[in-house]
Amino acid sequence: MGRLKIFSGRQLCAVLEQHGFVNVRQRGSHIVMQKREGETTVTIPVPDHAEIKIGTLLSIVRQSGLPRAVFEP
Repeated sequence: MGRLKIFSGRQLCAVLEQHGFVNVRQRGSHIVMQKREGETTVTIPVPDHAEIKIGTLLSIVRQSGLPRAVFEP
């Protein structure tokens, strides 16, 4: 398991968009991304900050269901 890349909120949203997530709304400093998967919808709030903290990034990786390698350099 490698180190995770440092992302800004906008960069992280761009990676999620490449994997099927859609920006549905933004309120304040959080962008809400969603992806429909059959009967369910995966919703991920992404903070629109200059640098996402590592714990927040790990939570987003876990929620997205994408492989960790997508978020590594």
